[in-house]
Amino acid sequence: MASIIQSLLEWLRSLFFKTEMELTLVGLQNSGKTTLVNVIASGQFIEDSIPTVGFNMRKVTKGSVTLKLWDIGGQPRFRSMWERYCRGVNAIVFVVDAADHDKIDAARTELKSLLEKPQLSNIPVLVLGNKNDLPGALNVEELIETLNLKTITNREVSCYSISAKNQVNIDITLQWLIKKGKGQK
Repeated sequence: MASIIQSLLEWLRSLFFKTEMELTLVGLQNSGKTTLVNVIASGQFIEDSIPTVGFNMRKVTKGSVTLKLWDIGGQPRFRSMWERYCRGVNAIVFVVDAADHDKIDAARTELKSLLEKPQLSNIPVLVLGNKNDLPGALNVEELIETLNLKTITNREVSCYSISAKNQVNIDITLQWLIKKGKGQK
């Protein structure tokens, strides 16, 4: 009975109160950040995305939550901008091409460098191992190990294996993000 009342209260709250949250998506070039944003926004995979030059911003409403998504370019010349766009956001989404083993070391280095910035302390991080539809893609446990995620203790860190192309685990990703927007653990 209590859960029914709780659900009813949450539904009523969602009718009158909108939650807005700001997220920054970062990661190396070709990891699938823009594709992920497009899938979240439209539910459709677009085969030929062009590399993001600088940044893109997109607002997407899911239920009672409006997501302001900053999609930052992953080329080396844009990585110095990451910190600026990560300040004050509800969560940092770090996207990794889980099938590109040649770039994993660089991804680990960039993530570590970003999270060492004092202005970004305590901001939750969601690491997404994208492209799990490709052969040889690292699974969640391998990503956690390879990226040294267990050594990050100054903030909440979650990790999921996704495929933006096939929309695998996009729903779990959105649930995690929406919980952060509502201030839930």
